[in-house]
Amino acid sequence: MSAWMFLASAIVLEVIGTVLLKLSDGFEKWHWGVLSIVCYMCCFWLFAPALKVIPVGVAYALWAGIGILAVTMIGFVVFREQLGSVQVICIALIAVGAIGLRLTTTVAAT
Repeated sequence: MSAWMFLASAIVLEVIGTVLLKLSDGFEKWHWGVLSIVCYMCCFWLFAPALKVIPVGVAYALWAGIGILAVTMIGFVVFREQLGSVQVICIALIAVGAIGLRLTTTVAAT
């Protein structure tokens, strides 16, 4: 699996883990909390090999930025959370940064 696939998989698990953490209601619903921890553990297990190839700053920025975008959209659709216009603009800037980093980063094939 390529470093980019490891990174993408880590991002998906991080997003799932965050949604599960929300569902845990502050760990009052412990089963969701436990599943969240499992997702985060698997996330880091997949994130580590990506860091062998992708520069750490780029990988982390993409991991965090794409995660922010995905969780924000899930929060809006699933949890009916609202954002103000300035918040939307700031998140859009994160998206632009993440896209720019991905488009300008080349790594050796693995």
